[in-house]
Amino acid sequence: MAEKKKKKPARLKARLPRGFVDRSPDDIRATDRMMAAIKRVYESYGFQPVETPMFEYTDALGKFLPDQDRPNEGVFSLQDDDEQWMSLRYDLTAPLARHVAENFQELNLPYRTYRAGWVFRNEKPGPGRFRQFMQFDADVVGAPSVQTDAEMCMMMADTMEALGIPRGQYVIRVNNRKVLDGVMEAIGLGGDENAGRRLTVLRAIDKLDRLGIEGVRQLLGEGRWDGGKEGEGDFTPGAGLDERQINSLDRWLGVGAHSASVGYQTPPRTAASSDHRIKNEGSENPFYPYSPLQLDWMSELFEDDLAVSAALSDLKAMQEIFQSSGYGTKRIIVDPSVVRGLEYYTGPVYEAELLFDVTNEKGEKVQFGSVGGGGRYDGLVKRFTGQDVPATGFSIGVSRLMTALKNLDKLPDMGSDAPVLVTVMDKGRIGDYAAMTKALRDGLNAGRRGHNIVAVEMYQGNPNKFGKQLQYADRRGCPLAIIQGSDEMERGIVQVKDLIEGRKQAAAIESNEEWREARPGQFEVDVSDGYDKLIEAIRDRLAEHASERAG
Repeated sequence: MAEKKKKKPARLKARLPRGFVDRSPDDIRATDRMMAAIKRVYESYGFQPVETPMFEYTDALGKFLPDQDRPNEGVFSLQDDDEQWMSLRYDLTAPLARHVAENFQELNLPYRTYRAGWVFRNEKPGPGRFRQFMQFDADVVGAPSVQTDAEMCMMMADTMEALGIPRGQYVIRVNNRKVLDGVMEAIGLGGDENAGRRLTVLRAIDKLDRLGIEGVRQLLGEGRWDGGKEGEGDFTPGAGLDERQINSLDRWLGVGAHSASVGYQTPPRTAASSDHRIKNEGSENPFYPYSPLQLDWMSELFEDDLAVSAALSDLKAMQEIFQSSGYGTKRIIVDPSVVRGLEYYTGPVYEAELLFDVTNEKGEKVQFGSVGGGGRYDGLVKRFTGQDVPATGFSIGVSRLMTALKNLDKLPDMGSDAPVLVTVMDKGRIGDYAAMTKALRDGLNAGRRGHNIVAVEMYQGNPNKFGKQLQYADRRGCPLAIIQGSDEMERGIVQVKDLIEGRKQAAAIESNEEWREARPGQFEVDVSDGYDKLIEAIRDRLAEHASERAG
């Protein structure tokens, strides 16, 4: 009986896991330059870097995960060889709390630190929602005063402007979670037994800018279908609040006016402060949406609640710092709809929002929305130390912010990161070409640092067909190609082929004969006494191209 023919193993299919992306050189370089600008702002405020690992023990991330009873829900987890659960970090704040607790005796308080890194969410991916993304955080540990929270908000505003986002196209929104805690206490959601429902409420309110008040009301009640109607998309269970509770929260959100995006009207003043009643819209209106005068109205609304009144006093103190420091009343504003979706915030919370319109995946015009936020989390380190350790900080979503800068055409100029190419005309002279490449690389980069380096590369493919080398240079985007065959070597010259200028000139040339005669974009440089003249010629030509791009 003939043996059965063995089946060939199936070829492995190359595919990305859902919710993850490959990053291009342009994206990586743009991100690096954007983060360098953010870093300069942070360091100008006296912050210093620290780095924590991507993995933490799962219990160190704690109850702030979506579901602490299922270690893999919300995070990517594994067990090590002694069966302890470890998880890829969900954010950069919980790892910082662990780091502070573990090194508490050695740290100089207040501890001012920043860090950047990848975070991971084991959640359903979708348009603009990834399972791996980068954050850039700044935190102060050991400073209890709200002046620190105010400074963080001002640093967020400075960061937006350092990235080229103009005033009027961003706003920093500020609230105090103690105010919302008081509201939830009043509607019967106080106490540890309601912690889960409170978190569901917070996450529902946090979606106000995206879903509008009706969508939030659904999430506060029985739940919401992704498509907005029953049976459309996935169903998200709600907090299960009754109509009275939902209306109370609705009224509180209305205090923030959020009128531009969800149709709220500015609340009327009370008789006790009739001199501040609403006037006509415009500059004469002292009670425009998010006006500082709204804090007075909120104070009147909660004058019998000491905890809420104290929280509002903190917001007033922050507002005075903003105004005295030159941040006005519209770059940083008080907005009661800002809650942040995590349970660990204990005081002021803040969010950086971009106000320009973009088109979403449904073809609708919407505001770009949040690119970062944070707040005070005085209880997070206490989980490890058993003592109160005040802390506040914020996180910028780097990938989302880069998308915003693309929309604004504000990405840093990438220039030409492609190399100057030294071609190989004679395989017997590889050593000479290598020496030329080394001399150009050293000479062009003398005194340069960081992103200002000039790349120089010797062609590493098969040099037999010179046309293939120029084809490689074209596809690589090389600005210049250096050519030295035996004839050029005998004359002590090199040919410099300006590929950018050559493409421009070639567009006006009609025949191959004319092209060969003109040699568009090509010129000679004397190298009989070394490479100094060649280095100068390359530097000048690259500077011309940079000037043209800038113009």
